[in-house]
Amino acid sequence: MSPYPLRTLRVLASAAVLATNLLTLPAAAQPAGVTRTDLQRHDLSAPGREAVQVRVDLAPGVAFSRHTHPGEEIIYVLTGAIEYDVEGKPPVTLKAGDALFIPAGTVHAAKNVGQDTASELATYIVAKDKPLLTLVK
Repeated sequence: MSPYPLRTLRVLASAAVLATNLLTLPAAAQPAGVTRTDLQRHDLSAPGREAVQVRVDLAPGVAFSRHTHPGEEIIYVLTGAIEYDVEGKPPVTLKAGDALFIPAGTVHAAKNVGQDTASELATYIVAKDKPLLTLVK
């Protein structure tokens, strides 16, 4: 068997992952110093809902502006110190091992307030037919 079909399959799979990433988060929504890595996406037993897990890395001093999600977000800080500004609550700084729940549609923002890159594992339980992230002005 020729290695070309396998190589073609790998290229197509990579292209599909890239296209999903580009469609999930508009380029304008991702500032310099923010890296989002899609880890997994699965349909749920609830019709029209899906679970999405993303690793978000923030360079020192970088902020992700105010935004919402079409469902719940569950955050687990992996490394560093991140300040979360959740509408209706005082800002809170979380460190590695801390977790935060953000209700559906709640406006929030995040900023790396440490000296090193900070990382979080974000798990979203969201509507499938809506953008994962909407910026708020």
